[in-house]
Amino acid sequence: MSDKLLIKNGKVALSGEDQTKLLDIETQNGVITDLGSNLEGENVIDASGCLVIPGGIDPHVHFDDPGFTEREDFLHGSSAAASGGITTVIDMPCTSVPPVTNMKNLKEKHKQIENKAIVDYGFFGGVSSQSYQEGYADQMEELSNTVMGFKTYFLSGMDSFRSLSRYQFMNVLQKAKELNIPVLLHAEDAEFVNEAIQVEKAKGEEWENYYRSRPEIAEILAVQQALSIAKEVGANIHIVHVGTAQAVELLKDFKYVTGETCPHYLAFSKDDFEKFGSALKTAPVVKSEENKSELWKYMREGGIDFIASDHAPAPEEQKHTGSVWTDYSGIPGNPTLLPFLFSEGFSKKRISLSRFLQLSSENAARRYGFYNRKGSIAIGKDADLVIIDPDSKWTVRGKDLYSKGKITPFEDMEFEGRIRNTILRGKIIYDVDKGIVADPGYGKMIKRIA
Repeated sequence: MSDKLLIKNGKVALSGEDQTKLLDIETQNGVITDLGSNLEGENVIDASGCLVIPGGIDPHVHFDDPGFTEREDFLHGSSAAASGGITTVIDMPCTSVPPVTNMKNLKEKHKQIENKAIVDYGFFGGVSSQSYQEGYADQMEELSNTVMGFKTYFLSGMDSFRSLSRYQFMNVLQKAKELNIPVLLHAEDAEFVNEAIQVEKAKGEEWENYYRSRPEIAEILAVQQALSIAKEVGANIHIVHVGTAQAVELLKDFKYVTGETCPHYLAFSKDDFEKFGSALKTAPVVKSEENKSELWKYMREGGIDFIASDHAPAPEEQKHTGSVWTDYSGIPGNPTLLPFLFSEGFSKKRISLSRFLQLSSENAARRYGFYNRKGSIAIGKDADLVIIDPDSKWTVRGKDLYSKGKITPFEDMEFEGRIRNTILRGKIIYDVDKGIVADPGYGKMIKRIA
């Protein structure tokens, strides 16, 4: 079969445009070779009545491989991504064994996962308090040409990847500035949360106790401190999984600081714990109801740069331990990421088409230095495309997710817009009727170029 693929009659979403254009898309050798009308060729997909958008980018996943594969692995995680219209993921360094804090560990991880991936992937490196003591500067330097950035924590629940002190964080920022690479931060204040946990645990086992152990102020304090240090250093930082509207407001005045949020902060609040229980448990926790409308405002008008899933599922026995304090924190967010944003954002007119494209693909590709290849539909770029039937509705069923994680707070939620095909580098990797149709290992590693 020819390596050409022709997608005809689709309503194509182009970067910066708020209206689709009726165009044909020609791809060859994995890249887009032509955009136009009445293109001819073999191996044709008729996209009549459908939208064609750039492949989604999920820049925050925990695929847990190797080391915690009872929760997730790269085959299941990347299959879930493909089914949800995601063609590129960036995997976090902290939830694998060993953590990706040096080149030796990254090479070992890559060896374990390269024959499993369905979608393209990048890696974040990380700096923990342990790796800081092991010679963080040299480790960052050797990783800097391979990873997309460096993940850090002000509050960590992982013994294998402990949080940094503020002094250590400042030094990491100084090294990252020298390397011209972003530093990512899990922004919750450790002093506040650790004491609050002890107090709230003594009070009881209600979900309100869990929320009060790490409320909005814990995130606000951490963001304030991080911004003060970043300003002093002149550093390039990114705040992950922002769930507090006031924290977003703090980010807006800093030129080299960006932030992401996640669907669960836009869809749910602490009041939903009574209905969903541990299916909604994440860290950071979902916040008060008032934050949701404010976060949607920043999604629409700016302030939030892109959306990510923080995909971190766990099996039944870890999610339902019998205690709000020991139930695993994390959900299988990757397969519902783009469908949620399309349905609840674009279809419901909360965000424009151009903003949808920025949030789902363009801005993450720009932020992490691979917009030359991905993040929009343009001649010469990778043919990463998603065909969506905007008039078709579907219902989320955890049991049907390709992820190992089946417990989702989006259970039974109906979304507008069904993904018909996901295409990676000119090859169909997901078909709504056939499922995953790519071989494990088709997904390839990508690196930043700037």
